[in-house]
Amino acid sequence: FDGRGREVWDENYKKYDAVNLGFGGDRTEHLLWRIKYGAFDKMKPKVAVVMIGTNNTGHLQSPAAETALGVKACIDQLHNELPETKILLLAIFPRGKDANDPLRKINEKINGIIKGYANGTTVHYMDINHIFLNEDGVLPREIMSDLLHPGKEGYELWAAAINSKLKDLGL
Repeated sequence: FDGRGREVWDENYKKYDAVNLGFGGDRTEHLLWRIKYGAFDKMKPKVAVVMIGTNNTGHLQSPAAETALGVKACIDQLHNELPETKILLLAIFPRGKDANDPLRKINEKINGIIKGYANGTTVHYMDINHIFLNEDGVLPREIMSDLLHPGKEGYELWAAAINSKLKDLGL
């Protein structure tokens, strides 16, 4: 939500003193390191939204099972550090023009695994990918101009899709 999403972030989450710990180029191992080594020191969030893994796909073309294990390690470590925090685990967003894109296929395999990490109490899974795609499953450049990163409209769709779930989880 930095850059193109900052205005959307401020409009939706600033009132909660929310912190955005997502960084461009992040892979699961980067997030895991930050969780283990102090990113949440002195914080006690009610809810943490986790969406990680697409850069493992794009940078390394890591196997889906390997990236899914990285996601699992992140949510497990987050739970260890913040046992009272509920986790909203989002499906990795679609990338590439359409369902034939090889990187989108990897992300879909990862999503098929990570949805099983939800337990309905501490970890909740949500797949909002359909909101970014047109009826033919194509990712419009108006939503993600580079077919990977949301533009302002993409961030607006993202926030609108998760806000009611965040409220359900106690935000």
